[in-house]
Amino acid sequence: MRPTQTEAPEYFFRYINLVKADSVEEAVAHHSQALKEFYNAIPESKADYSYAEGKWTVKEALQHLIDAERVFTYRALRFARKDTTALHSFDENGFAKNSFANERTLTSLKEEFNTLRASTDIMLQALNEEQLNTPGTANNKPQTVNAIGFIIFGHLLHHQIILCERYLQE
Repeated sequence: MRPTQTEAPEYFFRYINLVKADSVEEAVAHHSQALKEFYNAIPESKADYSYAEGKWTVKEALQHLIDAERVFTYRALRFARKDTTALHSFDENGFAKNSFANERTLTSLKEEFNTLRASTDIMLQALNEEQLNTPGTANNKPQTVNAIGFIIFGHLLHHQIILCERYLQE
């Protein structure tokens, strides 16, 4: 089912609301292939492009998506396994600065992205209803595994919009 307002902090609903699905399983079925096709179609000519001074390059944006998905998936796994340890937030800008994404090829980033996406989808599809409904705490805010599944897809969709509007226009 779609996450309710009590399943995640309000700021995550900017991502959740982008997901066109009524369940995590439906989100995987509806969004995974289209997202893979979009991100794999980013041309090499745009790899080092940044739309403004101080903004991430396309490679840094893709590395951010990889890093964020790993963090979100880690949270989902911990919560699904009933680990009640409160988890910290992560500094996306600090991660980006220390990722050295611009030293990598766009091809290698796409390969990592594809592998991670496939792994995430398999994990999400393996979760049962009890696991999806399990809450946990990250960044001092409660959230459910179900909400995190939607956040993963919504975050990818959010950045797809940004890339289309600011990076990939001819």
